[in-house]
Amino acid sequence: MDYKNAGVDIEAGYQSVELMKKHIKGTMRPEVLGGIGGFSGAFSMEKFKDMEKPTLVSGTDGVGTKIKLAFLMDKHDTVGIDCVAMCVNDIACAGGEPLFFLDYIACGKNDPEKIATIVSGVAEGCKQCGAALIGGETAEHPGLMPEEEYDLAGFAVGVVDEKDLITGADLKAGDVLVGIASSGVHSNGFSLVRKVFEMTKESLDTYYDELGKTLGETLIEPTIIYVKALKGIRDCGVRIKACSHITGGGFYENVPRMLHDGVQAVIKKDSYEVPAIFKLLQCKGGIDEHVMYNTYNMGIGMIVAVDPADVDKTMEAVKAAGESCYVIGEIKDGEKGVTIC
Repeated sequence: MDYKNAGVDIEAGYQSVELMKKHIKGTMRPEVLGGIGGFSGAFSMEKFKDMEKPTLVSGTDGVGTKIKLAFLMDKHDTVGIDCVAMCVNDIACAGGEPLFFLDYIACGKNDPEKIATIVSGVAEGCKQCGAALIGGETAEHPGLMPEEEYDLAGFAVGVVDEKDLITGADLKAGDVLVGIASSGVHSNGFSLVRKVFEMTKESLDTYYDELGKTLGETLIEPTIIYVKALKGIRDCGVRIKACSHITGGGFYENVPRMLHDGVQAVIKKDSYEVPAIFKLLQCKGGIDEHVMYNTYNMGIGMIVAVDPADVDKTMEAVKAAGESCYVIGEIKDGEKGVTIC
């Protein structure tokens, strides 16, 4: 009897690491110390010593049940982007620059090619936000997970000068809300998606005219990483007063997180075109509109609040970063919360 007979293939683990290296190499930053495969990842803070008060910000998350889609479609090269996005978008919300990322993959059986493909997506996400992939773990769990399944989670660390933290403290009535478009459902609400649509290969391969692609292609579209767009806004001299990443809980849970007591956000539904996937989901599932806005991003993945004088510069910066955006509402005096009208 040995470890392999017990269900854990150490040699497969070594092979996975070798296959990953080419993807990880492309994410390296000058601050990364040491090579790949050590017990920990080292990252120099030398570059940030000139900040007045360098402040670390962190985020951790997973992909949720969207990962079931990857199993059904046998497509594993984009869920890593989702994982990175869910972590670094939260860091960017605080005004932080993502520095490094670590991933954790738990699997029923280590298939080196599949694991490397997953990590290629993680590496792509890191490239998109400028973070280094400095470590990770692949854990084989025979008997705990089915052989063909896995779960993916990650952890990111970023830095910001304390004076540049986005806190919402100076938010006031009259400030304008600019919504940055999402790529679709992103990585939230898939438990409901899987109740509305039959999760079979036939269903996912069904082409919808209103989507312009198959259901599966639409749903697995990776989450947009907003780091460059938010950096572009700051770099053009605009002060982002408050920021909200529209993730699980949709508008009703996430928008109030950017507000202080005494102000409310008013968002106009007709200020932009809600993507077809949400209309299809609502229609097919008979889902109440409030539930939709309390579950999904409805086409807006990130919201920033800026001074009215900075709206044009903000939108130009977002578009220069390759994203679409809209003026979707404003801040008013009143009880803390969000009104969608």
